[in-house]
Amino acid sequence: MAHRKLSQLAIAVMTTVAMSGYLFSAVAQTQAPNTLTAQEKADGWKLLFNGKNLDGWHSYHEQGVGKDWSVKHGAIVLNKRNSDPSADYQDIVTNDEFSNFDFKVEWKAKPCIDSGVMFWVHESPEYKQPYNTGPEMQIADLACTVPDSRILMERSGDIFDLISDKVEYVKPAGEWNQFEIIADNGHVQLFQNGHKVIDTDLNGEEWKGLVAHSKFVKMPGFGTFRKGHIALQGTEPKGKPGERLMFRNIEIKPL
Repeated sequence: MAHRKLSQLAIAVMTTVAMSGYLFSAVAQTQAPNTLTAQEKADGWKLLFNGKNLDGWHSYHEQGVGKDWSVKHGAIVLNKRNSDPSADYQDIVTNDEFSNFDFKVEWKAKPCIDSGVMFWVHESPEYKQPYNTGPEMQIADLACTVPDSRILMERSGDIFDLISDKVEYVKPAGEWNQFEIIADNGHVQLFQNGHKVIDTDLNGEEWKGLVAHSKFVKMPGFGTFRKGHIALQGTEPKGKPGERLMFRNIEIKPL
C-alpha cells in the first residue's frame, strides 16, 4: 500500500512538472516579438530594435537610413532591386558601440538571399564598408544562393571566407532563423538556431593565419577592433529583384 501511494505521488509530481513545462513553453511561444521578459531585463538584456521604427540605427557613414530599409509587421525589412543605387541598401549599423556582449537576432528571407551580421564594426573615413573591419556571420539561403551556398566558409552560419561550420542548421527560405554571437575579449562563439557552429579566438595565431590567407589580408583594420557597431548587411545583387530580408528580436547583453 505504501509503495502504491509513493507511485501515485511520483506520478502526480511528474504530471505537475510536465504541465509546468508545457505552460512555460506556451508562454514563451506567445511572447510578443521585440519584447523582453522581466527576467531578461533583470539579466541585463536590452532591445536594439523597438519593432516600430529604425531609431538607434543608421546606414554606414550616413546620418539616416537608405530608402530600401523600412519597418513592417514588427520587423526590419529590406526590399531592394538590383538596380537600386547602393546608398539605398547600404548596410545599417547600430548607433551604439559594444565591446563584450551576447547578441541575438532572428532573420527570415526569400530564396537566394545573401547577407550577414557583422560585429565590432569600426566607422571612420578610412574604412569604406563595414566588412573592412567587422567579421561577418554569413546569411545565405541553403538551396539557391550561388556560389555562396556551395562554398565552405560562405554558407549560412560561417564566419565569411574564414571559418566554416560543420553542419548548416539554417532553415528553408521563409522560416525564421536565430543567430547568436557571444564575443568576449576576442573569444567568439556563434550559434545558429541554438546550435554552436563556430568557436574561435581572434587573438590567436590560427585566426591570424586564416586572415593572412584570405582577401582580408588587404584590409589592415579587419578583425582588429574589440569594440564597435553591430551591422546588418544590405545583401548582394543575387537572386530575383525585390528579394526581401527581415530582422526582428534584436537584443544584446553586455558582458
